[in-house]
Amino acid sequence: MSFLPKPDREYLVSKELEYEEVEDGNKKGVRIKNQRLPPGRYDAEVADILILLPPAYPDVAPDMFHLLPWVKLAKGSRFPTKAESAVAFLGESWQRWSRHNPEWRPGLDGIWTMLKRVEHALEVAA
Repeated sequence: MSFLPKPDREYLVSKELEYEEVEDGNKKGVRIKNQRLPPGRYDAEVADILILLPPAYPDVAPDMFHLLPWVKLAKGSRFPTKAESAVAFLGESWQRWSRHNPEWRPGLDGIWTMLKRVEHALEVAA
C-alpha cells in the first residue's frame, strides 16, 4: 500500500527513479535505489538514498537523508561533515547526513524539494 502523496509518486516515476516506499516499525521512508553520486567526489560511484518521512509529511519537512553504502570524500578519505553517524533501518546501518530544512513550504514542497536538497548536499560536501 502506498503512503506517498500522489504528486510525489508521479514525480519519481517521471524522473524514472527506481524507488520503493519502505516501513520499519512505525517509521516510513522512500528508498531511491542506485543513484549516481557526483563524479570523483566520493569513494563510491552509486548509492541508495533513504529519506525518512515525518508522520505529518508533506506538511512537515523530512529532516535528513541517509546513504548506503557509507561514503567518504575521495579527497582526504574521510566522512563528510555531519555524515558520520549511523541510523538503523530495515536491518541495515545507514550513513546519516544531518542536513536540516528550515525553509519547507507546506502545500508547495514535496519529494522533489528533498531530492534537490540531497543533490546539493552531495555536490558541496566537505
